[in-house]
Amino acid sequence: MDEKKTKKDIIREKLIEQQKEAKIARRIVLVITIVLLLVVGGITGGGYLYVKSALQPVNAESKEEKKVVIPIGSSVTGISQILQENGIIKNAKVFKYYVKFKNESGFMAGEYLLSPSMTFPTIIDNLKTGKVTKEVVLKITLPEGIQLEQIAEIIANKTKQKPADVFKTFNDPKFIKHLMEKYPDLLTDEILEKEIKYPLEGYLFPATYSFYETNPSIEEIVSTMLDKTTEIVGQYSDVMKEKNYTVHQMLTMASLIEEEATEKVDRHTIASVFYNRIDEGMPLQTDPTVLYAQGKHKTRVYYKDLEVDSPYNTYKVLGLPPSPIANPGAESIEAALFPEETDFLYFLATAEGEVLFSKSLQEHNQKKEEHITNNN
Repeated sequence: MDEKKTKKDIIREKLIEQQKEAKIARRIVLVITIVLLLVVGGITGGGYLYVKSALQPVNAESKEEKKVVIPIGSSVTGISQILQENGIIKNAKVFKYYVKFKNESGFMAGEYLLSPSMTFPTIIDNLKTGKVTKEVVLKITLPEGIQLEQIAEIIANKTKQKPADVFKTFNDPKFIKHLMEKYPDLLTDEILEKEIKYPLEGYLFPATYSFYETNPSIEEIVSTMLDKTTEIVGQYSDVMKEKNYTVHQMLTMASLIEEEATEKVDRHTIASVFYNRIDEGMPLQTDPTVLYAQGKHKTRVYYKDLEVDSPYNTYKVLGLPPSPIANPGAESIEAALFPEETDFLYFLATAEGEVLFSKSLQEHNQKKEEHITNNN
């Protein structure tokens, strides 16, 4: 009997001991858990406070303004670094991730007056809206359809230089090579073909350009124009890839459309005539290419003009000329990429500015007799 009690006591003691050990283990686990939570909480809290601080202005009371230059082509990472280096923000990485989190874009190159007192949204608004340090002091407007020589004259007049000097720079081999390295997707080896008159012809997009210094360099002016061309052409990269067009081919076709178009004509229909003639193996026979080959500006082309020996003379040479013959605008670019579907092979511009389309030479000659010959 006593022996049995003794065994029970032993068992009871073991159970009590196990319970004590379990209790101690639970306490240890609890302590470790609390310590870990405190550590993690401290790190998290510290990280939170760090980020919160980085989101605040460098100095909310500052009245200082700093000139900050954002170069053309700067990435968000690059812009963030520039802002930090100039003391406009506390942390470049925090600003970069803030921009990405907010899905902000459209930052513009230029010179800005920014203050350490600015918040992130204010800085972003400035960079997006182009609030530059200076007022616009120079505007250069390139009309649609003008040629490189005329562009040189416009720039020369605005910058008080000689047109011949500007035009010489446009065609300087070193200058062209430099631009090709800067814009490899836009200015390809196609512009260096021997038959091409002027490599940059057709590549300076017609628009109004603003400059913030009195005498910007020719490179700065041309680069600004090529930036715009890159922007416009880039919108159609998928279409050109699908149609197997190079930028050079597309701009060349667009320039022909630009030179033949009037205000009263659908450029897409003109484009259809050119493409139809190419498909039929017919020469394009467009007068502006003849004038370009001669280097002349005339309102009328005579039969003797059509005999000029030049790769640009589309009365003698099949297909497109070697390069653009003028500066095409957005409408002509659209037409070159999205021509109307027609059976027209001929068109005729009347004195009133209308363009008449025909499917056959007989029909074309009849309209020519009615609207051209009878009016002379």
